[in-house]
Amino acid sequence: MSRLPSDTAGTERRDPRPLAVLDPHGLLALSRTLFTCAEQSEIVRLAMRHVSVLGSCNAEAGYLATGDGLSRVPGPDAGAATVDDAGMKELGEADGSVSLPERSWNWAFGLRGSGGLLGYIVVSSHSGPDEEGHFLLSTLMGLTSAALSLAATRASQHDNAVELSRLRTERDTALRQLDTMRSELHLQKTVHETLARAAARGGGEDAITQALYELTGLSALTEDQFGNLRSWAGPDRPEPYPVRSSAYQEEMLRLVAREAGPVRVKARLIALARPRGDVLGVLALEDPEATADEHTMFALDHAQRLLAQELLHMRELTEVELRLRRQLIDDLLEGTDETSAYARAEAVGHDLRRGHYVVVVHWPGNATDDSFTRAVEQATATTATRPTAPTATRPLITRRGDRVVLLTEARTDDDAVHAALARELGTPGGAIGVSTRCDSPDGVPRCYQEALRALEVRQNSRQRSGTTFFDELGLCRILGPGNDLRELEGFVREWLGQLIDYDAGHDTELVETLSRYFDCGGNYDDAAAALTVHRSTLRYRLQRIREISDRDLADVDTRLNLQVATRVWKIILGGRR
Repeated sequence: MSRLPSDTAGTERRDPRPLAVLDPHGLLALSRTLFTCAEQSEIVRLAMRHVSVLGSCNAEAGYLATGDGLSRVPGPDAGAATVDDAGMKELGEADGSVSLPERSWNWAFGLRGSGGLLGYIVVSSHSGPDEEGHFLLSTLMGLTSAALSLAATRASQHDNAVELSRLRTERDTALRQLDTMRSELHLQKTVHETLARAAARGGGEDAITQALYELTGLSALTEDQFGNLRSWAGPDRPEPYPVRSSAYQEEMLRLVAREAGPVRVKARLIALARPRGDVLGVLALEDPEATADEHTMFALDHAQRLLAQELLHMRELTEVELRLRRQLIDDLLEGTDETSAYARAEAVGHDLRRGHYVVVVHWPGNATDDSFTRAVEQATATTATRPTAPTATRPLITRRGDRVVLLTEARTDDDAVHAALARELGTPGGAIGVSTRCDSPDGVPRCYQEALRALEVRQNSRQRSGTTFFDELGLCRILGPGNDLRELEGFVREWLGQLIDYDAGHDTELVETLSRYFDCGGNYDDAAAALTVHRSTLRYRLQRIREISDRDLADVDTRLNLQVATRVWKIILGGRR
């Protein structure tokens, strides 16, 4: 009976015999090396090297199966007989004999695993191996096949692990990208919804700048193309708002226009509202700390698009309103139905039921310039004397040839409009005619003719620039100056020539004295007060007038002609000597 190993010792009992006795052919030691080797070509070389240890056989060649067929593994013996690689394909993955010179026995042992052929080892001998030798070779080939299968499995597992790691990395990256995209989409949705609500409320530029401030936390503002502030939302609004030079503004607009999106200019992020190429406005964010990120840029760009649509809509409405207002005043000047006129005026926001004045302005060199029309409207609005109504609407304005015509409920204040236009246009050479008050649409054509008459009187007088009011023309309302200025001058010379010459030669004021005397109805006290002279001085001057002119001031016809002459001299000829 043999003794069984003890279970209680807790230690492994070892066979005292040496390994060479237990494994005389070294197959156990070789198997340990084969199974720890990771390279398949190295496994085949180890097996080929061990063939000669098992007996009188030699390894002639080794092969590994690949996707393209069999691949030769370089053997340990450089002087081995040559094996025909092409002949190996004829085996059809089976074991079999191969042809080698000077060898009586040659055999290709197939190396196989669960997936099929893994390779070959070709063995030769001068005489065939005996039964033990064949067994040892078969055992070696089995160990080699198992080692190759294990190496292939390890490689596959490694590849799978690498692929799994790659897939996990890609998954994690995709999840992070998805989270980023989800966050960006949420922010973009917030921008769209916030600005859409601002547009739906109809708040215009103020609503857009307020929404942009709420989205970004940065003060938002809009300017016109000239740099004038239109809207501000957020803290730190400068007071007063800085005025930039036109050269700086133009250069800044050119710089921003070269880029497709918002551009940083010093402490500001600036985007241009230019829906059709024309700059309608500027949208900006105050960002002195440069904290703006891509979400801020997205909000600014989207707000700029909304502002561009808003400004374009406003421009189109303004152009339509301006066209309708011009058509209305053109029809009123020519004469139109009263009921229709009231309805059309109400449609453009103008109250035609109030009293109005017609004003005609002519300024040489500004016949077809739109800026001149705007300057006239602005000067009239800022300098006119307002009526008693609590509010006054802006005037209707149009162009007639080289003249600008206004229908305004505000009467111009003496020469205030003329002075304002002279400052704006840089020349005082223009003339203005103002009609009497018109209380209904059917009276507008008459008032238009009055304003033209007043303008004509002014332009045909010696003082051609200035403002003339029709209700102050007096007799000149019925005098037709036209191109008859020389006839009027002749009439004045006929009746006042001697007095004019005397005043010029003696530095006196006899013509002015006579004019004030007639203006005061022949009242000595009033005329003396108007001339700021003593009553006796006035009597002396009137006596000198009788003597020099040889006119009888008591004669009715003489008095009429002299009074007309003094009025023409003062109004049309400008009181010049």
